[in-house]
Amino acid sequence: MDFSVSPEQEALRLRTREFVRDEIQPLEDDRGNYDAHENIRLDVLESLRAKAKAAGLWAPQAPKSLGGMGLGVQDWAIMYEEANYSIFGPAVFNCAAPDDGNINVLSKIGTPEQQEKWLQPLIDGQVRSAIAMTEPAPGSGSDPAGMMLTKAEKKGDVWVVNGRKWFITGAGEAKHFILVARTSDDPRKGLSAFLYYADQPGQRIERRIPIMGPEEHGGHCEIVYEGLEIPEENLLMNVGDGLKVTQIRLGPARLTHCMRWLGLAKRSMAIAADYTANRIGFGVRLADRESVQIKMGELAHDIQIGKLLVMHAAWKLDQGDFARKEISSAKVHVANTLHKAVDTAIQLNGARGYSKDTILEWIYRYARQARLVDGADEVHKMILSQTYQNSGIEFWDWGV
Repeated sequence: MDFSVSPEQEALRLRTREFVRDEIQPLEDDRGNYDAHENIRLDVLESLRAKAKAAGLWAPQAPKSLGGMGLGVQDWAIMYEEANYSIFGPAVFNCAAPDDGNINVLSKIGTPEQQEKWLQPLIDGQVRSAIAMTEPAPGSGSDPAGMMLTKAEKKGDVWVVNGRKWFITGAGEAKHFILVARTSDDPRKGLSAFLYYADQPGQRIERRIPIMGPEEHGGHCEIVYEGLEIPEENLLMNVGDGLKVTQIRLGPARLTHCMRWLGLAKRSMAIAADYTANRIGFGVRLADRESVQIKMGELAHDIQIGKLLVMHAAWKLDQGDFARKEISSAKVHVANTLHKAVDTAIQLNGARGYSKDTILEWIYRYARQARLVDGADEVHKMILSQTYQNSGIEFWDWGV
């Protein structure tokens, strides 16, 4: 086993770190650079994106032939962690959710015509996108195959969609969508995936759902479908392949969340380290207190475990494996590590951490969603338990 990175990967890491430090991070201190929903203002973002493109740090998940960096999943892990050392980083490099996952899946399964029409504008940064899966109860949540209520029915040359989705990330700014809907009652082949434009008749955004925030560009919206017509050529893969499309998209997407969250966890720890190194109380630096050292040691320990879990899962994906249990392990651990890191940093910073004088309160509110998005902790623990039941002691085998 070799735990080193290549010279090319190390150069990528350092270039990304330098760009984040010099170009992106300084913008966090000026509230004028934020939009009304506490993300980077879109006009500020566009100027930074131009710089990222010029620096060759653009669309890391996209094929080189289409204008991306053509990186492997292990390379993503290295770059994304550095990118999200700033709260604005992933959006600047065009590797923020949901576009990141949509670019990846369309690169893998889109037809040449679909890639030209739907994928290329995403890679170029001309548009934003969303994926519409989650529904209000009793509709689709963590079990889309069994719970999906939105239906697509074939009528002549088109599919007609009726139903409702909610908590659709980025929908308010998206120009096009991946939509997953029920096309039959088959337990394994009952779902299909489609592409549609935001300005098509037969669908509307009913509301932008208020959340703890901060929000991604476009928020988290509820969408109503009332006779949306989608032509056959906008079907992704084949009829009944909707679950397969979601599996191809969501596995790597869950892991890219973890990559980015590690960056935020490291940033939180760095803010705590800087403050405790300089804050003196009762004649002693906070950093010299054993209680503080224990807290910081636990964070360093948990972040390192997270890095190993993420890189192992990334390596397996690069080998062509689905890495289901590895991704679930990483998702549970890193989501909780992010929350622990920022909570600890706020505690060590005291009232300063709770205020908007640092980005810790921003990260704290953002971090709470990590244990819910792309499968709640409990769902991933169930996956791990079921995998163990099926494999027994071989659950922990390295593979040869």
